[in-house]
Amino acid sequence: MSDEIKKKVEESFIDSILVKKKIVDQNLYQVLLQAGDIISQSIAKGGKLLICGNGGSAADAQHLAAEFLIRLTSDVNRQSIPAISLAQDTSTLTACINDYGPEVIFKRVFTAMCAEHDILLAITTSGNSKNILEVLKEARNRGIFTLGFLGNGGGEALSYCDSAFVVPSEVTARIQESHITAGHALLQYVEDKLLEDGWLIKT
Repeated sequence: MSDEIKKKVEESFIDSILVKKKIVDQNLYQVLLQAGDIISQSIAKGGKLLICGNGGSAADAQHLAAEFLIRLTSDVNRQSIPAISLAQDTSTLTACINDYGPEVIFKRVFTAMCAEHDILLAITTSGNSKNILEVLKEARNRGIFTLGFLGNGGGEALSYCDSAFVVPSEVTARIQESHITAGHALLQYVEDKLLEDGWLIKT
């Protein structure tokens, strides 16, 4: 194997670090604090977090929902924080794609699950996924606060998000890596705030 190919492994780590450093240097993470306050208030009022994304972003949605529901670290055992991924089981997904089309797979589930005080977290590296745009529009129509985890300048989704964390990169892998870091940071903030305010109890 050539040295050029081997070098790409190191470069992946360096590029990831540089993107995250830019996020810190430009204070782009501050939006997570503002969104965290809104999410904490919503959870305290009985709301829940609805999360969606495609492909790797769907995996991130499920990953984060699991950590909200179960726990982020073994250092803190606490009550469950209500969160759900809108990418449901394969039967639901394939039925919707077959009967209505892929553009509404999140909107269809969202309309059944959403309620007052809920928050929508939409994850898209391109910012232009049609099914993400559809659910964001539906959330706006229903007065549901929307937070976007975006990339590539935000794309069309940026105009439909009430708040957005936009990764300063056009490389899908780098955007996804920053999204999951942002998700962990957001959860840590929400968890700490709910515990501090007495809305969440350690178990």
